[in-house]
Amino acid sequence: MGHFSITITFISFIFLFLTRYHRLVHADSPTHVPPYSCDTTNPLTKSLPFCNLNLTITQRAKDIVSRLTLDEKISQLVNTAPSIPRLGIPSYQWWDEALHGVANAGKGIRLNGSVAGATSFPQVILTAASFDSKLWYQISKVIGTEARGVYNAGQAQGMTFWAPNINIFRDPRWGRGQETAGEDPLVNSKYGVSYVRGLQGDSFEGGKLIGDRLKASACCKHFTAYDLDNWKGLDRFDFDAKVTLQDLADTYQPPFHSCIVQGRSSGIMCAYNRVNGVPNCADYNLLTKTARQKWNFNGYITSDCEAVRIIYDNQGYAKTPEDAVADVLQAGMDVECGDYLTKHAKAAVLQKKVPISQIDRALHNLFTIRIRLGLFDGNPTKLQYGRIGPNQVCSKENLDLALEAARSGIVLLKNTASILPLPRVNTLGVIGPNANKSSKVVLGNYFGRPCRLVPILKGFYTYASQTHYRSGCLDGTKCASAEIDRAVEVAKISDYVILVMGLDQSQERESRDRDDLELPGKQQELINSVAKASKKPVILVLLCGGPVDITFAKNNDKIGGIIWAGYPGELGGRALAQVVFGDYNPGGRLPMTWYPKDFIKIPMTDMRMRADPSSGYPGRTYRFYTGPKVYEFGYGLSYSNYSYNFISVKNNNLHINQSTTHSILENSETIYYKLVSELGEETCKTMSISVTLGITNTGSMAGKHPVLLFVKPKKGRNGNPVKQLVGFESVTVEGGGKGEVGFEVSVCEHLSRANESGVKVIEEGGHLLVVGEEEYSINITL
Repeated sequence: MGHFSITITFISFIFLFLTRYHRLVHADSPTHVPPYSCDTTNPLTKSLPFCNLNLTITQRAKDIVSRLTLDEKISQLVNTAPSIPRLGIPSYQWWDEALHGVANAGKGIRLNGSVAGATSFPQVILTAASFDSKLWYQISKVIGTEARGVYNAGQAQGMTFWAPNINIFRDPRWGRGQETAGEDPLVNSKYGVSYVRGLQGDSFEGGKLIGDRLKASACCKHFTAYDLDNWKGLDRFDFDAKVTLQDLADTYQPPFHSCIVQGRSSGIMCAYNRVNGVPNCADYNLLTKTARQKWNFNGYITSDCEAVRIIYDNQGYAKTPEDAVADVLQAGMDVECGDYLTKHAKAAVLQKKVPISQIDRALHNLFTIRIRLGLFDGNPTKLQYGRIGPNQVCSKENLDLALEAARSGIVLLKNTASILPLPRVNTLGVIGPNANKSSKVVLGNYFGRPCRLVPILKGFYTYASQTHYRSGCLDGTKCASAEIDRAVEVAKISDYVILVMGLDQSQERESRDRDDLELPGKQQELINSVAKASKKPVILVLLCGGPVDITFAKNNDKIGGIIWAGYPGELGGRALAQVVFGDYNPGGRLPMTWYPKDFIKIPMTDMRMRADPSSGYPGRTYRFYTGPKVYEFGYGLSYSNYSYNFISVKNNNLHINQSTTHSILENSETIYYKLVSELGEETCKTMSISVTLGITNTGSMAGKHPVLLFVKPKKGRNGNPVKQLVGFESVTVEGGGKGEVGFEVSVCEHLSRANESGVKVIEEGGHLLVVGEEEYSINITL
């Protein structure tokens, strides 16, 4: 009996081992059990220290790394990390996407089982137009929850999402500007913080992650000064961005600083391009000295896909593949999207170019994230987020939020004689290549399978007895060939006409920047012809991420209304119809400057933010641009009118006597200033200006209204912004009603500027707080 019992036990052990091994090896196939480590029923791993929940996360990660062979270590340094069956560690996929909803655009998410889709929110640029950080947080919170739902359903191989994109929308031609929160560093900073906190399971205010555990992992990208994809044959792989220390300090870096310091993002992605000669992924000063040491970043750093190979193949920065591997690991990168490290890291180690300690550091950072996600604590469906199931994906509440996000972001640009909102009509003409296109038009890029797609045309059906539709363009938004006569026929028989024009992903996307700022092909001709033939002024709707020069429409009296709807997400059709027909009062405001078409004379490669009058360079973004505009940053109309008044401003005359006062001579004027670094963090906290604003809605409709507070210097000086956004808040005010909103203006953060050395200084002098047409004077003395 003894031998028989031992034999049965041994057979059971082997069967259990093979079962576990099969599950690990075949983890990529659909299953109802999500992959995880430290199964309490598995005798192979039950007693391993890294499965001991009483140890710290650091101790557990260190134990995992100590048990790996060199080959196993190297295998884990890429996005598709294979399983390690002997330790009960399943495969893991680092590459997941969730830019504006859980997406199967990466490698780790499948929307093909009990969860067949996920809520697809508006593309980020439109969401940004709401200027509502609480809404941004709510959206990201839903994305994090739906991500867990997909994972718990066994349809995910990872919970690390490579979003948000918080690069500055510096140039209107950039194909990926649609993915960002626009051109302002403060808006991108607040968007990044809201997104990270929502996705990772933190509170809106931050600081409430339980035991440092993550609902999902966010990754702020692309670090840094990345905003050119492919322009006139120069692509992001070869581009060497020449950026001043001043521009880095006050434009390109602030969103990443906020993402790390305030948002506590668990991931960063280093960008393809070089900055001042050094590839971002090989920049020790950027990844280690700045992110980890100066900003106390505590997470993992991934390359963009194939970025390590590009350092050798395209940029020629490294002399050999092994040197490229050594460069990125020495800089502080932890994981590669690709397989270059798999091919060359071992040779780099054997050639003594990479010490094992650097590989161990990277692995420690990687396994720490997986532990923080709860993937080494036993069956995750029995843990903190384990009850999130398919019923919490594509829920009514989530779709309602997607609808609200689209409505909140839509921007009304023109409304001559208050033609909008339209009345319900007998015959509605809907014309344009973007009116009835596939999901790619309303969803933008990096989208997943939506829950319930409502195209633009479908959204209008319930508002007219008859709807007549014509594309007007025979080849989509390219519109090289147009059926103008047939579109004009529709216009002549319709009570009102809505033209749905603009761009799509064939004009602007990753790897594709635009060559011009005009509507493609014969779109302008089509618009003008239809407008001329219509009984009443037409409504022009633009779907696009980047701005277009529509001066012709702005000045055409036969075009009564213009609406920018970005890429409004899966319920964009419904949202737009509700705005057009008055079921919702628009309040969105442009998060980027709309430049005239002649702006393309400025090379896209010129990274300078500040204007240079001596050479005629006009600068970039509302903060520094000195040229003409089609529409300015923050512009947006409503069906209501709003007025403001400064109720109170505390500390409007501020005297700073701490630290040393410095001076410089500029244009025969002595300018006195203090270094923010010398004032110190505690002193800076005490120096804030409390502002209370009153808002009055003088219209009859209630409205959700973003209040934007700017500051501008009374006297312009070289290098200072023309004006600077220092706060924004979205408030709802009833028709004929009043509201209040408060702002805390930080002197060190909002009233400082970066000097040419990239050092933040506070200058003596006067400033104006500006909201709408109202101004309030404040003064700083040193």
